[in-house]
Amino acid sequence: MMCMAAGYDIVLIFIGLELMAISTYVLVGFLRRDKRSNEAALKYMLLGAFSSGIFAYGLSLFYGLTGTTNLQLIEDRLGQRMAQSGGHADPILVIAMLTTATGLLFKVAAVPFHQWAPDAYEGAPTSITGFMSVSVKAAGWAMLIRLFKMMFPLRPIYVPFLVFVAIATMTGANFAALTQSNLKRLLAYSSIAHVGYMLLGLIAGTGDSFNPDGLKGILIYLLVYTFMNLGAFAVITSLRHRNVIGDEIDDIAGLYSRAPIEAVLMLVFLLSLAGIPPLAGFWGKYFIFLSLVETGHFTLAALAVLYSVFGLYYYLRIANAMFMREPLEKERLPLSPAMGVALAVTAFVTLAVGLFPNSMIQAVNWVWGLSETSPLAHLIR
Repeated sequence: MMCMAAGYDIVLIFIGLELMAISTYVLVGFLRRDKRSNEAALKYMLLGAFSSGIFAYGLSLFYGLTGTTNLQLIEDRLGQRMAQSGGHADPILVIAMLTTATGLLFKVAAVPFHQWAPDAYEGAPTSITGFMSVSVKAAGWAMLIRLFKMMFPLRPIYVPFLVFVAIATMTGANFAALTQSNLKRLLAYSSIAHVGYMLLGLIAGTGDSFNPDGLKGILIYLLVYTFMNLGAFAVITSLRHRNVIGDEIDDIAGLYSRAPIEAVLMLVFLLSLAGIPPLAGFWGKYFIFLSLVETGHFTLAALAVLYSVFGLYYYLRIANAMFMREPLEKERLPLSPAMGVALAVTAFVTLAVGLFPNSMIQAVNWVWGLSETSPLAHLIR
């Protein structure tokens, strides 16, 4: 994953991607005697291998067109090629862009390349599901931003494509999540919906004019999403460890009367995922929506706000089950010290970033070169 995020050569990035993917296939199928785990790993491996082949084909076309594997040189030579053709891309460039984008969008589970995510999330061990939903997705986004920056001269082609994928992702994922009764599948579709919001930030940030707020929104989103989504899966993991199945929404009925700390923290994580201030998730959506308005994408901004309301509905379905329904059993559930620490860390970051976002915003500005100093810069130096 570090190779995917830090690599500046398409060969190194692809090697990092495949090493991560093969390791993840093994982790998804870790429960060898569980049929759901086996099925999920097999589906994930087959679809992943297919998408990797398409992705490698696209990268090979870029290498053939530019004669280099260095991202910066590819970007420069693509710009020269577009300038010579008067801003029109030839068919080979279009195919290279579409195949590369298909491989990238599969890795972040954007519609219609998302088929693996719900099955993999449901079949994998819950702790692995939480790891996949944040770390694998963050690495995929780091790679996606880096490669779309490489394709920046092709933005007249890929921006309409991204608009279609973002709308399809928000629509498909939110409507699918409304009908889910399985908790892990619901959070899987929720994760896919968040990809749609982040794609809007990419559209605003790499359109005709550079808009830093869209790209800032993506990085902030990835940071806060890591902690709030990991916290939600930590609650589910803790319930499974104490013989509360936790896979179905009905299983957490009346959780507040049995485990009040976990129920309250789960509510915090869910409200943050919905983007309710003053929690951390609000700031990711704020910068993305702001960038859409600043770049004149008013229809996309309105759609994103509408689908955020859909998200709030299915998150509150979980909250309703925890707080308003009668518990299936009356026995109190003790919280282990290790799980308590994990939940405390994720909850602290979710609340602290939401209440005091300035340090995080300064760090993101420094990452994008919009600021010369930040607490993160001093720490690294």
